[in-house]
Amino acid sequence: MMGASIEATLELWASSLGDVKGRMRPLFTQERVAASAGSFLDGLLGAEPRKTGWMRAEAAGDRGPWRQQAILGRGRWDADALRDIVRNYALETLADPEAVLVLDETGFLKQGKASCGVGRQYTGSAGKITNCQIGVFAAYVSRHGHAFIDRALYLPKVWTDDPARMAAAHVPARTGFATKPRLALAMIARATAANAPFAWVAADTVYGVGEIETALRRAGKGYVLGVPGNHLFRSWGKQPPIAGMASEIARALDPSSWKRLSAGEGTKGARLHDWAYCELADLDTAEYDDQRTGPWTRGLLIRRNIADGDMAFFSTWCPYGTGIETLVKVEGHRWAIEDSFETSKNELGLDHNETRSWNGWHRHVSLVMLAFAMMAAGEWRGGISPPRSLRTGRDTLASSGSHCSAALIRLCSIHEDPPVAGCPHSRAEQRNPFAPAPLQDLQHYYGLLRPWAPPRYSHPHRDRLFGFLP
Repeated sequence: MMGASIEATLELWASSLGDVKGRMRPLFTQERVAASAGSFLDGLLGAEPRKTGWMRAEAAGDRGPWRQQAILGRGRWDADALRDIVRNYALETLADPEAVLVLDETGFLKQGKASCGVGRQYTGSAGKITNCQIGVFAAYVSRHGHAFIDRALYLPKVWTDDPARMAAAHVPARTGFATKPRLALAMIARATAANAPFAWVAADTVYGVGEIETALRRAGKGYVLGVPGNHLFRSWGKQPPIAGMASEIARALDPSSWKRLSAGEGTKGARLHDWAYCELADLDTAEYDDQRTGPWTRGLLIRRNIADGDMAFFSTWCPYGTGIETLVKVEGHRWAIEDSFETSKNELGLDHNETRSWNGWHRHVSLVMLAFAMMAAGEWRGGISPPRSLRTGRDTLASSGSHCSAALIRLCSIHEDPPVAGCPHSRAEQRNPFAPAPLQDLQHYYGLLRPWAPPRYSHPHRDRLFGFLP
């Protein structure tokens, strides 16, 4: 990568981070608190493998994690207001009338019993019942990219039935038990109220319930919602008639009913499966909303694994005449939220929250959502993703300036950058940034970036973390 493009990349990301911090500023009554929140965001975008309070504090140059902890705990600011900022920011670049709102949950593995909402429950993150928190999320997925726009912490009934435990975790007094579909329903309502443009909703079997289906029909939204194999379907006004459990209907289909289609591109190429679609009924949307007219089709979409024949089933609602290819594409958008979970956990510390309170969880997750939205917007605006080297140069981002020092350039393994005053390297010495550098030179650069660090970490440990020593 040439120097000009690297400078453009740094310029773009520094500008984007400055913009994001400016949007957050009204949430805080004091400048120092806003600065700490900005440093928290810098830490999430940094290169540290664990986004713990101590590591974020070191990245920010603080002597300890207290400011970082205060942002999540003692500080007085509204996490829901930040959620709305994230949604509006994401929609500025990702908005599309044919977008898909994808609903899903993920687990946050925990030890102990004090963390808000923790309990023994199933999570796909571990593939088993284990001690964890469960968060329900909504991701906005369009042809421009994808980002989280909403979240909610699921509280099991054993929590909501224990007022003392709820009070200890600082859960708002009027918070009661809500199922995951109820939490998702509230997210759909918030997205609709905010005029977020989307035409479809996709989700797995947890959310394929009548309450969500009815709400989406009234809102004029199409859907592809997972249902279990024993879910009952019945056709009317269609020939031949169809009735029975989804699994039984699938087994009775003629071989010619199946089509091999791709649900989209994955990490290993096209995600091919065999698909079948059964139209069950054509209904007038005026039955659900007198502001709309025209026929929509209720249907059953079936996916069959090519290798082992394993099947998945989806309840569908779509405008009359919608083909199976469109429904398969909508269902394939669910992959985006899985990708978002993986990226947010591996790169941004989504599951590295160390707080135990209701506010702490929602604040941490909302800040991670903002960092992810910034990445998504950057990819669309500049056609690039934030390079790993850019995250290593976290101090450049933190300053939100347009100039990157030679020290950061060298540490980021970026070559062909002109020397800067105060840097001991000539241009010739910078030609091969991948060659091992003398220890004294690395110490010089380390001194420019980290004049001091918390005594909690030994120098060898810090240097190993940031990759400064060979």
